[in-house]
Amino acid sequence: MSVSLKYAVVERERRWLVRRIPEGVSSTKDIVDRYVTGTRLRLREVTEADGTVVRKLGHKVRLSDGPAEVACTNLYLDDAEWAVLAALPSRVLRKRRHMIHRDGLLVVVDEHEDGSLVAEIDDGDQPAHEIPGWLEVVRDVSEDESWTGARLAGCSGTLPG
Repeated sequence: MSVSLKYAVVERERRWLVRRIPEGVSSTKDIVDRYVTGTRLRLREVTEADGTVVRKLGHKVRLSDGPAEVACTNLYLDDAEWAVLAALPSRVLRKRRHMIHRDGLLVVVDEHEDGSLVAEIDDGDQPAHEIPGWLEVVRDVSEDESWTGARLAGCSGTLPG
């Protein structure tokens, strides 16, 4: 299937399990993802530290065999749209996202309800940087399906990134 990238942003993420949240967290937000059953759609509700809530509908299409390269399109939703779409059957994933700006990199570390910590770097169109030594990597899970958001939420079948 050919994918039009006209409205999409391409994510090229590398992900690692890490031992701890590194020093230098600049912001933290709570995220609730709802993976709509049988689709590549994800509803995301982000609550910022100041209480601001942003809700969006995302569509993810893989550009390669694994989860490392994904075309993402997002629509921002108002309360009425959110209420309609949130009623759809879905699998839910809750996490706290820590943003770390350090050594010219943006690294996010997602803290899951079970205590696992998954760090991500989105390389975008840039060459991949070396893994920062301060990240305390346990193992690379960039190509491991079991560490994608959809799988962590308990989805099977059609997998968004």
